[in-house]
Amino acid sequence: MEQHGISKLDLKRRNRMQVLKILKTRGPTSRIDIAGTLELTRAAVTIITNEMIEQGIIQEIGEYRHVTEKAPRGRKKILIDINHHYKFVIGVSIEDNLVSVGLSTLSGAVLDKRNNEINEKTAYSEIEDFIISSIREILSDNCLTAENILGIGFGIFPTMYEKLGVKVTDSDPDYSAVFARVRKFTQLPLVFDNSVKGTAMANIDFQKTKDVNRHNIAFLQYGKTIHFVVTNLNEPIVSYDNRTNFVDKMIINPNSDTVCECGRRGCVENELTPQATLRKIKEVFSQEHTPFLYAAARGNFDNVTTEMINASYDKGDESIVNIINERFRLTAVLLNNLYFSTNPQKIVLHNFNFHDEKEFQTLKNVITEVGGSHVASKVELSIIEDKHRFLSGCALAIRELFFNKGGFETKT
Repeated sequence: MEQHGISKLDLKRRNRMQVLKILKTRGPTSRIDIAGTLELTRAAVTIITNEMIEQGIIQEIGEYRHVTEKAPRGRKKILIDINHHYKFVIGVSIEDNLVSVGLSTLSGAVLDKRNNEINEKTAYSEIEDFIISSIREILSDNCLTAENILGIGFGIFPTMYEKLGVKVTDSDPDYSAVFARVRKFTQLPLVFDNSVKGTAMANIDFQKTKDVNRHNIAFLQYGKTIHFVVTNLNEPIVSYDNRTNFVDKMIINPNSDTVCECGRRGCVENELTPQATLRKIKEVFSQEHTPFLYAAARGNFDNVTTEMINASYDKGDESIVNIINERFRLTAVLLNNLYFSTNPQKIVLHNFNFHDEKEFQTLKNVITEVGGSHVASKVELSIIEDKHRFLSGCALAIRELFFNKGGFETKT
């Protein structure tokens, strides 16, 4: 006889998952409030949470303290929260200029890290060797065994797919080849996904204080290419999920004199990427038009660095000032368009590498001129530091192996 519906185990897993997601979103919460949110009886929530407490997944942290002078009569609310040291997680981020490996708690608190700079000439074998040695060192240095680890999350930047053997069909990456190689040196549960998506998740999940206005975000990551993720109710919107590089093809300067290799005029790739900025600077690089930069680079454009460009801007090299100010304006146009097309609570900028707070404020001022103060007020910087890029992988693993499993052990 054919059976329909969900099993008791599936129901139990779903209820535990919902409890964990409430605690993740709200922080410490009472069983009574959880029952009200899930529309379950207090007795049912007590059974669910007591079992999770026995397993060390969550913990009681004390009574709820009322801000009013008189607390209401009756049973006092006992707050429960996730035990963020129940398991630890290893995160790996593989981007086109850096491989980052590290260890964190379930709340994203950094415990250890290893970073290694790479470039287009770095062989996959070098990347793999660094990851393997880093994981072994981290486990040894922190006296941890496989029993203490939830799993390993790999956040892979899309420009690294080809080098790592990740095949993409209809914007859907197949990580099976890299999964097979990693499986040879560890039996820990593994999660693979887009690192841009992972860093966006880290910006929501790893806040030190809960912010109800940082659940639906538009996340923009700057690099050799520019990538974009939109979340809704804490989850990535599927249509943006693995197409994070589509923003590179958006038109922000239709009057541009330069046509991109993609055939478009004035697209983000041809106007805002580092390569685009360097191309524009190279066109005016001379003792006459960029005197400070020309002197700093000793007359050789190949010697130009980001630090030199920033100093040249501060010193008032007119051509450099014009190029950088135009970049601010076009970035403001892009952010304005992304805001009104996705309606996020926040626009989060990651890896934009503003060389000081003044530069970020300059961008916000330009956004105000282009799109108004309301749009400018929505723009914030990523909470993930450059040296902690591995948290992208941590966020991916924690979501998949902990929250989406209801805290059940997994054999992925």
